Amino acid sequence: MFIEQPPRIVRWLYPQAIWRMDPSVKAVYLTFDDGPIPEMTPWVLDVLDHYGIKATFFLVGDNVRKHPREFAMIKERGHRLGNHTFNHLRGFEWLTKNYLANADKANELIQTDLFRPPHGHMRWLQYEMLRRRYRIVMWDLVTRDYSKHLNGRQVFEKVKRYARNGSIITFHDSIKSKENTMYALPRSIEWLMEQGYEFKVFD
Repeated sequence: MFIEQPPRIVRWLYPQAIWRMDPSVKAVYLTFDDGPIPEMTPWVLDVLDHYGIKATFFLVGDNVRKHPREFAMIKERGHRLGNHTFNHLRGFEWLTKNYLANADKANELIQTDLFRPPHGHMRWLQYEMLRRRYRIVMWDLVTRDYSKHLNGRQVFEKVKRYARNGSIITFHDSIKSKENTMYALPRSIEWLMEQGYEFKVFD
């Protein structure tokens, strides 16, 4: 649970970041990290279209550069865009000026006011500087669809266990998560719909 649904002490690390939306509203926010890629993005978009859902894609700038067609598809289908740095950097391993420059490089292509740090962490100064430029979006439920230690059924069970009002739910638009996401995403959407959740994107 420490990973899937970060406890309050972890959320306090970045107090102005968005971890969960309004808990009084029966709605969830689907997000996808790490794309776009031709092996996965079109499938994700088709699933979302099938259910009439809009989501937020936190994009890696270098993937946007390499896969402009898939990037265009995300925009054309009306989804929300977020910045996930240009090279999917681990914030703790980079000087603040270099990390910020990498985020800026990504945003030249993505052009958004939303940012999510890869791996869910960044230095305090990186956070302080970035929050002046972006709304920093974390998550209330990370599905761990990327994990080699989980299968698709287990990923789906995590959604069922941890989803709640206002949850920001994180899947991954990546080759590493492909098998698990393909199993869990449509089942999760259908289950959430059965529970009466509305699907929203960030204003």
